[in-house]
Amino acid sequence: MQVTLREVQPGDLDHYFVHFQDPEARRMAAFGPKDPVDRARFDAHWAGIIASDVARTVLADGEVVGHAVVYGEPGELQVTYWIDLTHWGRGIATAALRAMTALVPERPLGARAAADNAGSIRVLEKCGFAVVGTDRGFAGARGAEVDEVVLTLTG
Repeated sequence: MQVTLREVQPGDLDHYFVHFQDPEARRMAAFGPKDPVDRARFDAHWAGIIASDVARTVLADGEVVGHAVVYGEPGELQVTYWIDLTHWGRGIATAALRAMTALVPERPLGARAAADNAGSIRVLEKCGFAVVGTDRGFAGARGAEVDEVVLTLTG
């Protein structure tokens, strides 16, 4: 399978919106949209991301399967990604994250994951991120505070 990144195209948002509708994926990610069915809010949020951040669509064999974003101020950059649940466990997230970290060479690059999201933590560690701490934050997708793992990529 070939995993590639490309700049976000307007039609990609339809795919992202559908990806966010899966309740299991939202619960696992924890930090997704609070109201995933509000398309106007979703589109406004993504307009801001596209205008100010490094955002890419993740393709697997040409199919839109997710996205990756690097956001924040220099010295405080963070990475986030989302892969459609139907494509989990196939190495797509790892390949996409490796491509994204190559695209954005600034370091350090931070990441956060819900502490119970072992799959995402494993992907981040495979890509060279190291656990540097823990935190607690409100997870809109769960409607509650959750424990987080804080990771950093320095190399």
